[in-house]
Amino acid sequence: MNEIQRNIIISKSRLAKGTYEFWIDNELIAGNAKPGQFVIIRTSEKGERIPITIADSYGSAFRIVVKAVGKSTIELCMKNEKEQLFDVVGPLGKPSEINYYGKVIVIGGGVGIAAILPIAKALKNAGNVVTGILGAKTSSELILKSEFSFADKVVVCTDDGSEGIKGTVVDGMLKEFEMEIPNIIWAVGPAVMMKTTSKVASEYNVPIWVSLNAIMVDGTGMCGGCRVLLRKEEDGGIKEEIKYVCVDGPEFDGRYVDWDSFIRRLQQYKEEEKQALDKFLERVGDMSWL
Repeated sequence: MNEIQRNIIISKSRLAKGTYEFWIDNELIAGNAKPGQFVIIRTSEKGERIPITIADSYGSAFRIVVKAVGKSTIELCMKNEKEQLFDVVGPLGKPSEINYYGKVIVIGGGVGIAAILPIAKALKNAGNVVTGILGAKTSSELILKSEFSFADKVVVCTDDGSEGIKGTVVDGMLKEFEMEIPNIIWAVGPAVMMKTTSKVASEYNVPIWVSLNAIMVDGTGMCGGCRVLLRKEEDGGIKEEIKYVCVDGPEFDGRYVDWDSFIRRLQQYKEEEKQALDKFLERVGDMSWL
């Protein structure tokens, strides 16, 4: 009997400079994935384990969007259609808590737009009034805007003002707050973006779910590498609690995340990552075409 070939790249497309969409054949993941969950991918036997949020699923395939920022993500973005990934584990993590809330704002920054998309769709299908706030450095890096046509309102923010509001997603968020305070927020993007949106949500006492992009190894709660500190006022004091992004998350209420310690943990291998990237680029040459 022939072995079933899974994890074949069915299609690949360039969404922006250094940002690629992949549809990957794996009926087990596609058939079980829920909004907010993620996979861990290796491109080779000795490759780094890369956690990536599932952006969609259809039939026997699931969709991811990857930005080439380091050695491992560049290697993944260099993969082509019909190639097979070494292994894919998932779906991992707890799904988003999709319910009827009323007025909901979903915020996506950079490739976080892809991660927020299935959550926004599910929230809309649950009867919520959904406003999408999408942010990018410039209009050429703004991805998947057309796929948010189901939303009741879409606000675009670019750092250089080339499209929509000139500023960050926080500027768009504050403008929406001037008109109506939402019942709940989802925000996915770079850690600094999620920190600042969580600060605003905290000031208005609005729950905000953030998807933490922690460093992971096994993805099943065994290594502890993805631990995050939550700090919450309780009974007149501060209650601290350690959680693990891979099994307790990846979504947490950003009002209670200790962002400074989380961001420090993201940067703990910064020098090693730079060395690995420099050696890789010496070997493969110019990658500006990516």
